[in-house]
Amino acid sequence: MAAQLDYHTIREIFSRFQAVEPEPKGELDHVNVYTLLVAVALSAQATDVGVNRATKDLFRIADTPEKMLALGEEGLIEHIKTIGLFRNKAKNVIKMAQILVDDYAGQVPNSRAALESLPGVGRKTANVVLNMGWHYPAQAVDTHIFRIGNRTGICPGKDVVAVERAIEDNIPVDFQHHAHHWLILHGRYICKARKPLCSACLIRDLCPYEEKSL
Repeated sequence: MAAQLDYHTIREIFSRFQAVEPEPKGELDHVNVYTLLVAVALSAQATDVGVNRATKDLFRIADTPEKMLALGEEGLIEHIKTIGLFRNKAKNVIKMAQILVDDYAGQVPNSRAALESLPGVGRKTANVVLNMGWHYPAQAVDTHIFRIGNRTGICPGKDVVAVERAIEDNIPVDFQHHAHHWLILHGRYICKARKPLCSACLIRDLCPYEEKSL
């Protein structure tokens, strides 16, 4: 685990990220907050590309909890059977739709606790929805961010909650909203787990990682 970077270094890192990609976007396709919630729940142990392929037709016919209930579990399975753990995910999505209809008038709640109470929704999923759906600077820590945070010292921590707190505590407020998107994209395409592309990294001169592949 690298030591926590100082304020000025972190500000320079995110200034560079911002200069290259001012408005980073999540890579899961969705048409509203509800379909975002479903897409993120389906993405567990699956690729964004695979989820997008499965939901392309699904979200045309089931873009609300009511329409998802009308489609039913078996109908949903037909759309998502190419995704890992599709049966359990279908069961959770239908249960989630029923709770949203019964308890939230068909609307997606916008508190972390309420989101985490839904079937198949954990802290990371809740934070993605709060950030992308409600424009709240919640930090969704996935394996990419956990790796980068500890490898570079941007946001080190022993677990995902500690890394999430390190982001909130150390990254300047003006970068908070897009912070997790910049970090995810950097980890997905540059700072990879096995073979990081250090020669193409725009923050390599600020990164303390000792095993750079230059």
